[in-house]
Amino acid sequence: MRMILLSCKQFKGRINYLIHMIKVSIHKTGLVFGGLFGILHAMWALLVLSGFAQAYLDWIFGLHFLSFQYSINSFSFGNAIMLIVVTSIVGYVAGCVFGWLWNVACKAPNQN
Repeated sequence: MRMILLSCKQFKGRINYLIHMIKVSIHKTGLVFGGLFGILHAMWALLVLSGFAQAYLDWIFGLHFLSFQYSINSFSFGNAIMLIVVTSIVGYVAGCVFGWLWNVACKAPNQN
């Protein structure tokens, strides 16, 4: 039993060491978040264009036991582009902040 505990401690120490070494590129993290936000909102714009957005929201709200009186506006290409651009920029900024916070949190104890 003691041998197993020592092995677990050694393993935990190695894992902690590896986790502290992992740093992310702030720019690449921003690009990933921005791309994800943009793609998700492009999919939403396609739902609005196809006419399935209302049914989708009715289904999602129903799953959450919610009922709202709302309507989906008609599709506008300009609004769709602005939606994708703005959410991509917001996603990029959020990704950069996340990457920076990750790198701050993952600093090794001897790198104060």
